[in-house]
Amino acid sequence: MDIVDELKAFVATARAGSFTAGAEQLGVSNRLTSKYVADLEARLGARLFQRTTRKVGLTPAGEELFTRAPAVLDDLDDLLSQVSEGSRSLGGIIRVSAPVTFGEIYVAGMLARFAQANPDLTLDLRLDDRYVDLASDGIDLAFRIGVSGMQSLKTRKLGSFRSCVVAHPDYLNNNGVPQSPEDLSRHACIVDTNRRQPYRWAFRKAGAERIVQVESKFHVNSARAAIELAAAGMGVAYAPRFAIADMLRVGRLVSLLDDYEMDSGPISAVYLEGRALPRKIRSLIDFAVVDIKSAGVE
Repeated sequence: MDIVDELKAFVATARAGSFTAGAEQLGVSNRLTSKYVADLEARLGARLFQRTTRKVGLTPAGEELFTRAPAVLDDLDDLLSQVSEGSRSLGGIIRVSAPVTFGEIYVAGMLARFAQANPDLTLDLRLDDRYVDLASDGIDLAFRIGVSGMQSLKTRKLGSFRSCVVAHPDYLNNNGVPQSPEDLSRHACIVDTNRRQPYRWAFRKAGAERIVQVESKFHVNSARAAIELAAAGMGVAYAPRFAIADMLRVGRLVSLLDDYEMDSGPISAVYLEGRALPRKIRSLIDFAVVDIKSAGVE
């Protein structure tokens, strides 16, 4: 039995949490996936899964193998693609993580453009506003907004984002236009609790920082939801500009306090250090560097 098939069955089952779901990922039968895993356990002389009627869980030996097996399979796939006649074509699967709003607005479209040039690739995009653990979640590449501060990751900067304060024209007609950050204390502010300091809105001008502690009747854990509430005339939102560009263009939202600088930071691609980066991952990062500029993300 081919140990590569056994490892693929093990990794798919570990990621999916069951033999049935793992078999669906591989496109083979549940029975064959179970056999591959059983053969691998026999080869290693160790049980890799604790089996129940509904799902499987990794044993300590299985956890140890799972920390390294996906990278081994990726490296093998990369090696074979480079030495084969079709080495120009990228194949296999890339598992990508991104924040929900940024993923919906930009990453999904970027991956679609990348897939058009690489039809043999399978792309698995997982949207989550938490900073996922790339190793335990089996993620090859994550897109991050801001600085993560995780030492175990390598980072490549793709661009930068800027924030701004926005409201609907009807709201401003009814409540007035804030002329300074302090004026926001008299306005209905919509708070995105996904921000690191959601109630602390920062403004800078001429090198001086001004902080406004806002209160709100709307607390949402989504930048897109905060923007939609602002566009419905419910108040003022503090949001990344890339998420509101279309609404600004058509006049559904108006940018406020434009003579102040607001929160900004890097947009980055991050991946695990300590291993050679597969060609397909390098290619996706290189593509994103160029694509994000042409897409005008900021």
